[in-house]
Amino acid sequence: MTKDELITARIEDRISQCRDGYYVTSTGFLDTHEQALAVAASRHAAGVRTFMYGGYEDAERRMLVCVPRDIPMSDEEATEGLIEVLRINLPAIARELSHRDYLGSLLGLGIVRRLTGDILVRPDGADVLILPGIGEFLVNELHRIGPVEVKTEIIPAEELKVPEVRFEIIRDSLSSIRLDSVVSSAFRISRSKAADAIRKGLVSMDHAECIKPDASVSEGSSIVLKGKGKAVLAETGGESRKGRIRIVIKRFI
Repeated sequence: MTKDELITARIEDRISQCRDGYYVTSTGFLDTHEQALAVAASRHAAGVRTFMYGGYEDAERRMLVCVPRDIPMSDEEATEGLIEVLRINLPAIARELSHRDYLGSLLGLGIVRRLTGDILVRPDGADVLILPGIGEFLVNELHRIGPVEVKTEIIPAEELKVPEVRFEIIRDSLSSIRLDSVVSSAFRISRSKAADAIRKGLVSMDHAECIKPDASVSEGSSIVLKGKGKAVLAETGGESRKGRIRIVIKRFI
């Protein structure tokens, strides 16, 4: 069984548990490739309503939530208690730490990635979305992020601190609004490298993996390139003197 087949089997098991047991089920946190597998697995799930949830609106790592279709339950009711938040506080004199610092320390404790969602980094620490059940372990065992001593606590999901969004504006003109062209412009890489990254499954558009370099990108679509960050095609319209389409991209920094 391949890795994708194993992931799909686990997802299908959650869907079956929901349908046969008649209760809400959910997966662990999924990356964009795994989310694509989840969407495919749930597309024809009889008797089950499914949706993605990551703890806040723009979450990148999300879980598949399964609800019996004839139970009158809102998304908010279905997701209650599915996620907790580990708050990591840095001492006042500590240097600012990176996403990689936090993730490395968590994985160093033996925490598998599907147990943790997004890591929202702030100058004074970070909020880590986690599955219930591992919070006590993390509070007891996570005392350092790299060389920095930290304090941790578990807080309710509604107290999550989403950092202020910072972005740069990129203005460009393209011959067509296709995915490889937009990725090339947004992340300042060649179009061939952008197309290669897309084919390798490193690019997601609107939270879904997209492996077609020639896929059309709509105004407002969000694009994530693994290892490079996130961008949004903010505006399209108007032609340059050479007949190219003017675009405006917001790249988050």
